[in-house]
Amino acid sequence: MAETPETSHVVGGVDTHKDLHVAAVVDHYDRVLGTESFPTTRHGYRLMLIWMRSFGDLQRVGIECSGSYGAGLLRYLQTAGVEVLEVVTAPDKNERRRRGKNDDFDAESAAHAAFTERRTVTPRSRDGMVESLCVLRVCRKTAVQARRIALQMIQTTIVCAPDRLREPLRKMTRMQLIRTLAAWRPDLTAFRQVEEAYRISLKSLARRYLELHDEIADLDDMIEAIVKDLAPELLDRTAIGLNSAAQLLLTAGDNPERLKSEASFAALCGVSPVPASSGKTVRHRLNRGGDRAANSAIHIIAIGRLRLDPRTQAYVAKRIAAGNSKLEAIRSLKRYIAREVFGIIIRRYKEINQTQIAA
Repeated sequence: MAETPETSHVVGGVDTHKDLHVAAVVDHYDRVLGTESFPTTRHGYRLMLIWMRSFGDLQRVGIECSGSYGAGLLRYLQTAGVEVLEVVTAPDKNERRRRGKNDDFDAESAAHAAFTERRTVTPRSRDGMVESLCVLRVCRKTAVQARRIALQMIQTTIVCAPDRLREPLRKMTRMQLIRTLAAWRPDLTAFRQVEEAYRISLKSLARRYLELHDEIADLDDMIEAIVKDLAPELLDRTAIGLNSAAQLLLTAGDNPERLKSEASFAALCGVSPVPASSGKTVRHRLNRGGDRAANSAIHIIAIGRLRLDPRTQAYVAKRIAAGNSKLEAIRSLKRYIAREVFGIIIRRYKEINQTQIAA
């Protein structure tokens, strides 16, 4: 007996935007049943889910840009118990050249990708402490950049300043310079005079630097507290600092169980070996894909251990003696570090889950 619309399985796809999301639904034969637009509000998300379920039993939904425009929809669907996949690549170029491009076509492409489960990954959940860590790190990064710009502007302004202002500042250390400038009391009513304008500008930049310096210190305290709550064992390992640990936790996400094995985590971090064999040569090369921020964190850990850890030094020396280059030895070392880090994160994740279940 043929399936009725009430019992048929359907799959959704969403092309996300700032103000409107465009949704599409395909049936169990991957045929498009309809497309519709919905506002990016909680009420709009509810209407979208009702609309998709009106076609049948909703199996899953593919979302583009679940980490930005689609973050709110992702949270809503996960709370509603709907399986969500992130569509990670754009539609096929040949198809786009043939059909053209509009939001309906993009939503349909997302639905087709979710139906076949190709070009999709399980997205990171965005409702736990790792998401808090992500927001704080982004804020810290921009504060560090702004502080660096303020310091550069101070140094450039001093170079151009009148000699009477520049001479006393030349031999000061950075913080001596900043605190001296911040303590100045220029005449704010004399801003038309060149020397006073320089004084006002340097004082403003110095105060901005100090405020950003204090802001970064506060954010570092919050980030450290979250990292210690999530995986304190990471910070106990050799050469794993606060920033590296935070980045690796971000890469794993609040739901590291979505990564099927430590090999998938290594691939996500861009440290999995890639075959590069040809003829009589059998070798592997560096993986230039994956999360480059996570790859950088693991590289920093590897270099730190190469300087501080005798076991790591012996391991690299052994690989070099066996005929590997130093880069190849470090590549292998980074793979072992990824395995170690993933084991710590998974163990901690299971402990937290068990604690929550017991509570």
